[in-house]
Amino acid sequence: MSESKPESNASQRRGRRVAGWILLLVVVAATLAMVMTPALVIQPFKSQSPRGVALSYALRSWAPIATMIGTVLVLWLGVYLLRGRRRLWLKLPALMLCLGLALTATWFARQNHFEWMFNPLPNASFVRAGDASFVSDADKVLAVNMNGDAAAFPIRQMGYHHVVQDTVGGVPLVATY
Repeated sequence: MSESKPESNASQRRGRRVAGWILLLVVVAATLAMVMTPALVIQPFKSQSPRGVALSYALRSWAPIATMIGTVLVLWLGVYLLRGRRRLWLKLPALMLCLGLALTATWFARQNHFEWMFNPLPNASFVRAGDASFVSDADKVLAVNMNGDAAAFPIRQMGYHHVVQDTVGGVPLVATY
């Protein structure tokens, strides 16, 4: 009977370590999902459902605190899984990768990646209407007519960049969509 007890303890410890690794991977996946879901759902020129947008905004609002908690949990689990173990050189790279991914998610949760997707066009160039081969007759445009001068900004491009600066009829303006 005394022989089965140490075996049972070793089996329980092994089971807790396996559960610790599984929990570690789940926490890392959850922290990544918190920041990746909004970035994948809300994209220019991609159809979005109201439910997907609502989920994205909810995740976006909770991501800073949730990823911080997740990173602390990853760190705690890493210390737990390394404590008193042999062959650390085998486990340490995997734990460092998990911690690096959690830290990346924590950093990304504090960034405004929507601004990265919708950036102003830095060097807009303009052509005469007859030379605008990138705009078809069926394309919608934002049109401005001031002091006898006119400009048209294709909605397809404005939908991505959102802002363009121009001077029309001697009046400086910012067009946005």
